[in-house]
Amino acid sequence: MMACAIVGVIAACATQEPAPPAMPASKAAVAVALPTAGRVLGRSDRFVIYQPAAGDTLRSIAARFLGSESRDWVVGDFNGTAQAEVDRPLVVPLKPVNQIGVYADQYQTVPILCYHRFGNGNGNGNGNGNGKMVISTANFAAQLDWLARNDYHVIPLSQLVAFLEGRQAVPKRSVVITIDDGYESVYRYALPLLRKYGFAATLFVYTDFIGATDALSWAQLQDMAASGLVDVQAHSKTHRNLIERDAGDPDERYRQMLETEVRGPRETLERRLPVQVRHYAFPYGDANQSLLDLLARQRYQLGLTVNPGGNAFFAQPLMLRRTMIYGDQDLGTFKLKLQIARGSMLP
Repeated sequence: MMACAIVGVIAACATQEPAPPAMPASKAAVAVALPTAGRVLGRSDRFVIYQPAAGDTLRSIAARFLGSESRDWVVGDFNGTAQAEVDRPLVVPLKPVNQIGVYADQYQTVPILCYHRFGNGNGNGNGNGNGKMVISTANFAAQLDWLARNDYHVIPLSQLVAFLEGRQAVPKRSVVITIDDGYESVYRYALPLLRKYGFAATLFVYTDFIGATDALSWAQLQDMAASGLVDVQAHSKTHRNLIERDAGDPDERYRQMLETEVRGPRETLERRLPVQVRHYAFPYGDANQSLLDLLARQRYQLGLTVNPGGNAFFAQPLMLRRTMIYGDQDLGTFKLKLQIARGSMLP
């Protein structure tokens, strides 16, 4: 199948790089008689056909043709491979291909994982005496390690904006890490592991909690924001359920409450930290139309629930799905939560 794909792309190439005299002149022959490794076999304005050299990696190929090692996934996804091989030509797309992740038998979805607290327990969620909301450092490390070893790409939440707008593809095996509330254990236990693996995460904090006994301090939040790995975003001001209203509560009072809970944390976080607040995690995952309308008016880009599942390109940006990760779940359960595609061939 790959050979057919290469022949098809070569047939579409408008030009080739200058070749040594022994190189066959016809494009059809190029697909059979390959030149010395590490050469461009064919080129158009959309694709390059490249024969890897010894020592080449997807990262080095991406750096050469796409301008950044971090775009190695573009080459890997297009060719269905996790590594470059000397005897296997690769097609390098020079322009965006399938930005929305739709294929003949399935469509791409991006799971957003939701964590809360971390600790040094035995993995049953009782590390800090707070039940299953606590993920032991051993479990969290095992989850991150499994993602790294199985070619998952942990992408920043903000990268989903362009994907949902159909403007930019994301890696096929993409996953997003989010952490809610702002407990101090995030700084103590989770941040070192995120640094170890170079994984990005979005931290949703409710601002009235900052500086409490078991909460993050402003200094710790400054350090996390400066790390380049953690994006601090809004989780309301007080963490009250924003769809609950007292009996007889006037509409105007309810609107003022929502305004305080939505505008307040953005202003506080942007004043105290080097961040732009554009994403909002709903306390308890609950939202109604009044809240969604307010987020839209205030130009929030993404809103997050705790409804499980992956997010396709057609997901509603202000009602994204998130999957809760609990401390009493083993690695097998964790794997099942990574919904990266749906379609006729998948559950």
